[in-house]
Amino acid sequence: MKVSYHGHSVVQVQHEGTKIIIDPFITGNGLCDLNADEVEADVILLTHGHNDHVGDTVDIAKRNDSLVVAPNELADYLAGKGLKTHNMHIGGSYQFDFGKVKYTQAFHGSSFTEDDGTIIYTGMPGGILLTIEGKTIYHVGDTGLFSDLKLIGDLNDIDLAFVPIGDNFTMGPEDAKLASEWIKADKVVPVHYNTFPVIEQDPEAFCNSLKPGVGHYMEPGGVIEL
Repeated sequence: MKVSYHGHSVVQVQHEGTKIIIDPFITGNGLCDLNADEVEADVILLTHGHNDHVGDTVDIAKRNDSLVVAPNELADYLAGKGLKTHNMHIGGSYQFDFGKVKYTQAFHGSSFTEDDGTIIYTGMPGGILLTIEGKTIYHVGDTGLFSDLKLIGDLNDIDLAFVPIGDNFTMGPEDAKLASEWIKADKVVPVHYNTFPVIEQDPEAFCNSLKPGVGHYMEPGGVIEL
């Protein structure tokens, strides 16, 4: 299984011919190495409805006939755009052909802003536990620190976690360090930083603050094999 990072919170997973992308904010993301017009995706997983996470979902899904998996209200909104969706919600899991998806809590907001400025409520934000053939990836999503991250770490054997460190809108490095300790993932990759001036951070310093071998700084386009 190949897992790659592409700036902000964009993650791709490829396994046995199935291509999955999480939170495909590509257009307008100066840190992303991808071209939205060229992305191939069988499945799009979304943590919440903010524009910097939904990103290019509509265009990518229409071009690829992708399945979009999202929290309930966001899935309804995207179904209204003509996309093929699977509605989920916090605490729920579902076994797809490509693997198991479970949504966790995330303490944040969730809305989509239309081009004309209209704000659409898109339900609860979440994190995503993706398990494929015994390997579990945890995309924590946009969240502040909350104590149930320890419970999530206790209940799941997490191989790789993507943890926000940007501060201001999400956890900062100090809280993300504690979250990483609670999650107990074998590998932790910092995300959601440096895309905008207000979330500028030093990802390498964050990685160095974790136990040896746990923190993994990834340049956009970097790959981890599980």
